[in-house]
Amino acid sequence: LVDLLALHKLNTLHLHLTDDQGWRLQIDKYPRLTEVGAWRRESPLGYYTEGKADGRPHGGFYTKDDLRELVAYAAERFVNVVPEIELPGHAQAQIAAYPELGNTGEQLEPWTSWGINDQIVNPEESTVQFYRDVLDEVLELFPSRYIHIGGDEAPKTRWRDSERAQELMRERGLADEEELQSWFVRQIGAYLESKGRIMVGWDEILEGGLAPGAVVMSWRGEEGGIDAASAGHDVIIGPEAFVYLDYYQAPSDSGEPLAIHPEKFTDIAKVYAYEPVPAALSEEQRKHVLGSQGQLWTEYVPTPEHAEYMLFPRLCAIAEVVWSSPERDYADFEGRLREHLPRLGALAVNYRPLDGPTPGQRATWANR
Repeated sequence: LVDLLALHKLNTLHLHLTDDQGWRLQIDKYPRLTEVGAWRRESPLGYYTEGKADGRPHGGFYTKDDLRELVAYAAERFVNVVPEIELPGHAQAQIAAYPELGNTGEQLEPWTSWGINDQIVNPEESTVQFYRDVLDEVLELFPSRYIHIGGDEAPKTRWRDSERAQELMRERGLADEEELQSWFVRQIGAYLESKGRIMVGWDEILEGGLAPGAVVMSWRGEEGGIDAASAGHDVIIGPEAFVYLDYYQAPSDSGEPLAIHPEKFTDIAKVYAYEPVPAALSEEQRKHVLGSQGQLWTEYVPTPEHAEYMLFPRLCAIAEVVWSSPERDYADFEGRLREHLPRLGALAVNYRPLDGPTPGQRATWANR
C-alpha cells in the first residue's frame, strides 16, 4: 500500500491503531493492551445488525520493530505515517485490558460487534497519565509532527451515570459532558504540544471547545472543517459521503461484496466530483486546508486483496482531486484512468474494474 501511495503522489498514511474491537500496537509499559486487548472472541457474520457471529477468534498487533520498519520504508518513499490512538471513546479493548480505565471496574472483553459503543474511559487524571505513557512510546516510533487522538463517536452515557465523573465535572467547573471530553482532549493536546507534536482529531473535538493548536479532521460533512478553519485552525476535509472508501462502489444489490451502509454507495464519479476546499471559506481561510484523505475502515474487509478492491481505483480519483484545481473533467479522467488500470494490473493490484467486478473477484467472495 505504501508503494501504491507513492505511485499516486499521496504522502500520508493514517493508521487507526486502536478501537473497541482490538488494540493493534505493542506498548511495553502496558503489556495487557496486546495480551488481552488485541484479541476478540469472534466477529459479526454478515451485516452486524443481523446478530450473527462467525465464532472464530481474531487478533494480532504490530510489534515495535514492525512499526519501525514500516515508518522507515514509508519515509524512503516520502510517505509520512500518522498514528491514531483513539480516546476517550472507542475504548473497550483498552478497558478490557485494564478495567480501572473504565467507569465501573467491570471486566470486559474486546467488543465482538461493530458500530458505536458506549464504553468510554473514565476522566480521572490517572487515565490521562495512562495515555501520556502510551504516547511516550508512540512518539518514539513515529516521527510524524501530526499525532491523531480520535475523539469521535464517544457517547457520554457512562459519564452521566457515574457519580465520580459528575464530581470531577463540578471540581473542574465544567458545564456538561461535552466540556468534560474537551477537558480530556485538551490535556492530551497540551502534552503532545510539549513534545513538539501537533494533535489531530475527528471533528467531534470541536464540541465543548477546541484545544489550542489542534487540527480538525472533518468527516461528518464539511461543516466542522469550515468552523475550525474560520477560527484559524488547520483542517483536513474528508467527508464520509465522498471519500469513505468502505462504502459500496455500486448499489448493494448489484453483486458487490458486503460493505457498510447497504443503502449507500459512492462510485468513482462521485469521488472525482468532490472538491476538498469548501467554497464557504475565504481566500485567507483556505490556507488552513492541509488536504483531504480517503478513509478505509475494514470491518467488512477481511483480506489485503479485498482492501485493494475497495481502494482502487477510487483512490486514483482522490489523488487527482487533491493535486488539481477545481476545473476537472470526468470524461477526460476516465479515459486516462482506463490507460492507468493496466499498470495496476501489472503490479498485481486487485482493483475494481470500471465496468464492475470480474468473475474471479465474485468467486473469491462466494468462497469466503
